[in-house]
Amino acid sequence: MKIAIIARSTFYSAPGGDTVQAVQTARALTDLGVQADIWLSDEKIDYSAYHLLHFFNITRPADILYHSKKSGKPYVVSTILCDYSEFDKNHRRSFGFLFRFLSSHKIEYLKTVARWVLRRDHLSSLSYLRKGQRRSILEILKNAELLLPNSTSEYQRIVATYPGSYNHIIAPNGADPELFQYDPSVPKDPKMVLCVARIEGIKNQLQLIKAVNGTDYQLVLIGRPAPNQPEYYQECRRIADDNVTFIDHIPQTELIDYYQRAKVHVLPSWFETTGLSSVEAALMGCNIVITDRGDAKEYFENDAFYCDPGNHLSIRHVIDVASKAYTNTGLRHKILDNYTWQHAAQQTLNAYQTVLYETESSNIGYPGDTQPLWGF
Repeated sequence: MKIAIIARSTFYSAPGGDTVQAVQTARALTDLGVQADIWLSDEKIDYSAYHLLHFFNITRPADILYHSKKSGKPYVVSTILCDYSEFDKNHRRSFGFLFRFLSSHKIEYLKTVARWVLRRDHLSSLSYLRKGQRRSILEILKNAELLLPNSTSEYQRIVATYPGSYNHIIAPNGADPELFQYDPSVPKDPKMVLCVARIEGIKNQLQLIKAVNGTDYQLVLIGRPAPNQPEYYQECRRIADDNVTFIDHIPQTELIDYYQRAKVHVLPSWFETTGLSSVEAALMGCNIVITDRGDAKEYFENDAFYCDPGNHLSIRHVIDVASKAYTNTGLRHKILDNYTWQHAAQQTLNAYQTVLYETESSNIGYPGDTQPLWGF
């Protein structure tokens, strides 16, 4: 089975959660015997070499419109449907005054056009300019063979925002248990607070810094600045006290030591579909402080500590509680049982098989031969 995974043009230059999800899923699919090649949306792709297309991130619909139409291939979508509207309307400084009066779809449309005009991103489909964000996403959902949301909560948001009934399989996010091996003999530092995330407004490091400034906590922020928000990064550096350390993006192998030593990992975002670094930190025995916005509660349930991202005093209080609490070993076992990349890849493979089984009797050609895929 040969799958083309198609991602945004800035997939590697501005890595985010969708980068980790796609790369790790592709690696785990390889272990299941699937050839999953990652392509950027601005690359020329030989569609005839693949049985199926797999898109990531429906909030970038122009890419999906272009390749799905040009290829004529069946496709699935890992939706990763984030809602940035609360941050954009109330906390974004550059265009916040304008975004306050616009719908979330119009905001995303303007952001897409701005990235294109400023040459910070590639615009694959000019028809997107005519259709807009909402109509483009509706068209993609209607024509997709199957959706792969990261949670039931995310699928419910899809249906609420884009009314309809869509074939779907939940493919949860995960972590790599072979890489992140927790050593319980290494003591946790109750005063070490870790946040692993790209430094940008939606991740809300500014409020986190305010929460720990002037305390005896040692906050370690690991992540590179978002390329389109340099002012936000500079503001974070400007207000940070001496107990805040900034570390640029580092390989996952180097994260292990930080996860191992930190008692608390915090992700006080304005929205999270999962919070990938929270899953990794939980696997490494950290107590998890995470936003109360988004879908994270489906993953962590009562095994995490939830904060209000708009209130730095709330963030501080929840950090205090998490720092004093016992390490939650039950959460680690929950991650191992349900939220690994191997599990995500198996669900993804189930989706591929479902789609190709249903289309096998059609006139869709198989690359290289006409043999059925079962038992690939």
